[in-house]
Amino acid sequence: MAALVRISYVCHRGVSPLLFRSSSLIRPLAVQKDRDCPYHLISAKIHATPSNYAGSGSKAASLHWTGERILSIALLGLAPMAYFYPVPAVDYTLAAALTLHGHWGLGQVLTDYVHGDSKIKMANAGLFLLSSVTFAGLCYFNYHDVGICKAVALLWSK
Repeated sequence: MAALVRISYVCHRGVSPLLFRSSSLIRPLAVQKDRDCPYHLISAKIHATPSNYAGSGSKAASLHWTGERILSIALLGLAPMAYFYPVPAVDYTLAAALTLHGHWGLGQVLTDYVHGDSKIKMANAGLFLLSSVTFAGLCYFNYHDVGICKAVALLWSK
């Protein structure tokens, strides 16, 4: 309650706190400097994305995020289908969906933790190689063995 009173006091003084601002990431910051003059504005610039992407208007990131969500929902639907209808089409669909899901997930890990142009290129090449070998291995397993669906069912049966 005291926090709400303090926020309302700051708002009446003409200062908009961080929580009540628009979604812009460049915001004024209210700080207390001394007891006589309670609040001063300090301009704090916070950049969440590189400036070269800010004005490009590209929808690639949004489409990628949407694709990740669609794939996750599709995997939720593929799980019961794989259990009730273990056919080769479901096996190969699972192989592709699991490989793509893992590729995108590990790509986000690399984006977060690998820095430097040459290191990023090498990590992305390694990730592409790993994803390709994973997909090829799952397809080989589907073709020459029982398939992903029946293999999981065999694991659960024992």
